[in-house]
Amino acid sequence: MPMKPKRPCRYQGCPKLTDHKSGYCEDHRKLMEQHYEHFVRGYNQHERYGKGWRKVRDRYINRHPLCELCQQHGKYVMAELVHHKKPISAGGTNSEENLQSLCVSCHERIHQRKKGE
Repeated sequence: MPMKPKRPCRYQGCPKLTDHKSGYCEDHRKLMEQHYEHFVRGYNQHERYGKGWRKVRDRYINRHPLCELCQQHGKYVMAELVHHKKPISAGGTNSEENLQSLCVSCHERIHQRKKGE
């Protein structure tokens, strides 16, 4: 039985042909798998943060139910996330002084700003 013809790599600007089911050539397949693992799948928050963090988070968000950044601009938006001002990886703690309740859009804005620095 004849094989299917090769098709162009899905990576933008790549002229190579491939017959792999992912649609990427050998050079770009690993790159796209890393991209998927990092950006699409993210991380398992249960591995990074345990039961102790969930208790701290729930207690903090119950005390501060509105997004703290939106409140500074006169908006009242329910907070969905608790953010560490100084990341745990940089020596931050779970103390209330280091926490901030945020809505999803403010949280994303903070993290996009950090990536751009």
